[in-house]
Amino acid sequence: MLGSGPGRWAGLLNLSLNLNLAMLNFISIIFGAIVGSFLNVCIYRIPRGESIVFPGSHCPHCQRSIPFYDNIPLVSYLLLRARCRYCQGSISIQYPLVEGVTALSSFLLFSRFGISWSYLFYFLFLASLVVITVIDLYHQIIPDVISLPGVGIGLIASFILPQLTFLNSLIGVLLGGGSLFLVATLYQWLFKREGMGGGDVKLLAMIGAFLGWKSVILTILLSSLIGSMIGVIVMVIKGKDFKYAIPFGPFLSLGAVLSLFYGENLIRWYLYLNQ
Repeated sequence: MLGSGPGRWAGLLNLSLNLNLAMLNFISIIFGAIVGSFLNVCIYRIPRGESIVFPGSHCPHCQRSIPFYDNIPLVSYLLLRARCRYCQGSISIQYPLVEGVTALSSFLLFSRFGISWSYLFYFLFLASLVVITVIDLYHQIIPDVISLPGVGIGLIASFILPQLTFLNSLIGVLLGGGSLFLVATLYQWLFKREGMGGGDVKLLAMIGAFLGWKSVILTILLSSLIGSMIGVIVMVIKGKDFKYAIPFGPFLSLGAVLSLFYGENLIRWYLYLNQ
């Protein structure tokens, strides 16, 4: 029972606020899933040089247009049992995974920043990382059409986001792009072959623009650590040597995500251990 008088109204107000918050959280998840559906279009079409706007969604097997009721994020994949309604061609697990990851990203960002410019800019940033990660895994390329505009958008965001300054963002671009460019140049000079593509350089510059120079350093450390461990495991499984090419973009993206959500805590933890 809520009781009567001021206590009752306070209880009703808290209930209303909780319901509104739950509704907004749910909307953030739905919004993320819808954007994730669009990201799947980008992942498929950008490496092929196709428009991401026209034509509308269609089956890659039979080319039939996909009606709206078969294009509901997450739900349609389950209802269709991962098959095209018309030709029964298989639908890759990539589609619900991308939609789910994007929905989760939207929810986590909204939980942290609420309705704000920070939410919008960082959601755009994470959505870009999702596209870059999947394209790099499939094709071992990082499209300039995503990373280069991302650098500019990150610099613009530095004038709006309270946790970022233009100088911090600019140094992040120079440190991120410059450090990987130096590493790539030295590697090619020492081993006479390319060890890191230009796409990785531009990606880290974009990460620096959005997160600042301190997060660039943390991103490099985290991505190198995780990439080394997973790389060794993959090479052992596949029976390859250290010349085996493994895309580095996904590890940079993962390092950037960890830096965004846990960077401050990780830095404080490191400083505490080294007191």
